[in-house]
Amino acid sequence: MISKSRNLVSFVPYARQVMLEDVEIVRNFILNSKKLIILTGAGVSTASGIPDYRSKDVGLYARSNHRPMQYADFLKNDENRKRYWCRNFTGWSRFSSIKPNKTHNFIAELEQSKLLYWMITQNVDRLHQKAGSCRLTELHGTMHEVVCLQCEKVIARQEFQKILEKLNPTWEVKVNETAPDADVFIDESKVKDFNLAKCECGGVLKPNVVFFGGSVPNKITEEVKCYVDEADSLLVIGSSLQTYSAYRIILRASDMRKPIGIISIGDTRADHLASFKINVNCDQLFRCLNLSEHS
Repeated sequence: MISKSRNLVSFVPYARQVMLEDVEIVRNFILNSKKLIILTGAGVSTASGIPDYRSKDVGLYARSNHRPMQYADFLKNDENRKRYWCRNFTGWSRFSSIKPNKTHNFIAELEQSKLLYWMITQNVDRLHQKAGSCRLTELHGTMHEVVCLQCEKVIARQEFQKILEKLNPTWEVKVNETAPDADVFIDESKVKDFNLAKCECGGVLKPNVVFFGGSVPNKITEEVKCYVDEADSLLVIGSSLQTYSAYRIILRASDMRKPIGIISIGDTRADHLASFKINVNCDQLFRCLNLSEHS
């Protein structure tokens, strides 16, 4: 189905080496917390091979002039939805087969060791669940589900892939660029050849995610508020916190004077609110951090 144009580039931006002091700061922060919440962003999954949007030199915005589709454009017409789904269909096989990395596994181990109260993830890749995490909220939804905007029926994305395969049995394209969230960039002239699927009720089908320009459901917003209120500390991993849906979580924690730690490469929107900011590759840091003696 997919013809690859080149080997995938590394999507992890450059960062300084992890120091012993970094490891000790994070270790103490975790062990001193009684109800720790972790907020994860796209920087957690780059080491698994999923690009992010904003990283210097290697993020989508640095590598390409392409931008993600806005929700209003997705809703506008079938032509835009065809463009979205043909690219997502093309990229799904690779995206759905990606495996968790050390950071995903470390967070799952924290949960199993009763050192994590709750996790909030901005990621839609479900790599946290693949690693074994259960106590989490998907702030922006998941690519692993498809929802009808009319009857609200939810379909597993893997099943939807089979539906699209039946509608497009001869589909074969060259991938020009790998993008975040199962998206890829292909020759635009191919879009017209793609057959779009609709729900049995005739409704529009969309991935069960919050698009750019969309809003986090009120139910999720209220759920997150409750967990932040109950927590005694918050650790941000791999997020620039540029989206307000994530930044307002930090604002709420800060207003309640809860300690905030940040592990992320590059500047974040909330650096000024953090008790500490460690500018390193989280995957490498957690390879150096051993909490086994605690349990």
